[in-house]
Amino acid sequence: MIIRKLYKFENAHIVRNCTSRRCSRSIHGHSYKVEVKLSSNYLDNGGMVYDFGLMKLSIKEIIDSFDHAITIWNKDDKEYIKYAKKFSERWIELPVNPSAEQFSRVFFLIIDRILECMEFKNGEREIKLHSIIVHETDTGYAECFREDAYNFDGMGEIRLEDIVFSDRIKEEWSDKRLWERILKKEKLSPPSEV
Repeated sequence: MIIRKLYKFENAHIVRNCTSRRCSRSIHGHSYKVEVKLSSNYLDNGGMVYDFGLMKLSIKEIIDSFDHAITIWNKDDKEYIKYAKKFSERWIELPVNPSAEQFSRVFFLIIDRILECMEFKNGEREIKLHSIIVHETDTGYAECFREDAYNFDGMGEIRLEDIVFSDRIKEEWSDKRLWERILKKEKLSPPSEV
C-alpha cells in the first residue's frame, strides 16, 4: 500500500546551465508542492501504514526549512553565494544545482535517512520511501525513485554532509540538533502524542 502526504513551500533559486536564459541567469521563485509517498505491505496497530501525524515532525520540519528561503548551488559563483547569504537569513546550500529534479533527489535522500533513523513504536513495519514528487509549477514536476536518488554516476553524487542549512533555519527547528542527528544516524523518537 502507498500513502501520500503533500507539503508546500515558497523558494527562490537560480538554475545555472539550463537552456532557459530566465531560469539560468535570474533569481526567481516557485510555489513548490512536495509529495512524499511511503509504502508498506503491513499496517500498524492503528490500521495505518504510517501515522500522518508523525510526518509533522522531522519530515515536515526539513521540508519547511526551504520555505521563504533561497537555495544555492555550492559550485555557483562565489560572489553570488556570498551576497545571497548576506542578504537572506534563510538559505540552504546544496551540492547540486537546485532544479526540480535535484530537489526531488535531495528530499528523497534526506527522508530516506529520516526513516532509517526513526524509532517506530506502534507496530509499524517495513516502511519504505516509495517516491518523492516535486511540483515546481502547476504543470511541471519531477518524480524521484530510489534508483534515481542513488544514481550518483548518472545524476551526480549528493552527500548529505554537503547540505548546509543557515543558522536561522536551524534555530526554528523544534530539535536544534535535527540535522546533526540525521547526519550521525542517531535514533529519532516520535513523541508519545502528536
